[in-house]
Amino acid sequence: MQTSNSAHTSLEQVDGIAVVTLRHPAKRNALSLAMMRELSERLRAIGNDPAVRVVVIAGEGAAFSAGHDLSELRGRDDAAYREIFDACVDLMEAIREIPQPVIAEVARVATAAGCQLVAACDLAVASTEATFATPGVRIGLFCSTPMVALSRAVGRKRAMEMLLTGEPIDAATACEWGLVNRVVAPEHLHDSVLALARRIAEASATVVGIGKRAFYDQVDLDDREAYERTKRVMVANAQEEDAQEGIGAFLDKRQPHWRGD
Repeated sequence: MQTSNSAHTSLEQVDGIAVVTLRHPAKRNALSLAMMRELSERLRAIGNDPAVRVVVIAGEGAAFSAGHDLSELRGRDDAAYREIFDACVDLMEAIREIPQPVIAEVARVATAAGCQLVAACDLAVASTEATFATPGVRIGLFCSTPMVALSRAVGRKRAMEMLLTGEPIDAATACEWGLVNRVVAPEHLHDSVLALARRIAEASATVVGIGKRAFYDQVDLDDREAYERTKRVMVANAQEEDAQEGIGAFLDKRQPHWRGD
């Protein structure tokens, strides 16, 4: 097991799974500028590490993340606000850009940019104690950047309801709406996340990376464009060493041996 602690996050890496934990519980893991930059750097470093197959993002303490650090959003000038929201967008883009699937492990509260962070992850598992909200409208700062990932996860009408009312939804509703994949008892949360991560890690890292990139490339295209894009991906994927190994293993009724394993 490899571990690494820094000012705002910790990293634990074992068996190809990297668990990144937000570690500022006193501020409910608020996404300060420093926190966002550190998390982005962690993710991009992980993205370049072939030993990591799956990433988990968790939060220490009573919240997954309460969103932006509001103390940084008071009395600033245009340049300061741009710096903060540029860092937020960069973080969400880092999640999409790295080849490894990213799973949000949501024990409790995820609000505003914290809810955005959950929506931006490729997968999410929540405990029955988790709640989700985009309450910016209640303090005069509409959750405009969170709406990007949120609306793509839950759809227009449900996203608008969350954005306009600021009311939280519980974990069961979040699962029904598509914000999270599954809901488990709090005591089983981490084990459930690791089980999901291990299942994903059984596949070829090369092929998973190809699939993740292709998913996001096609998801907002019309059907014709999406098929054209994914057809090209499959032609290239079929010629990969791991594709030929996987097909051969299936036909030979044996376990595949992925490149580098």
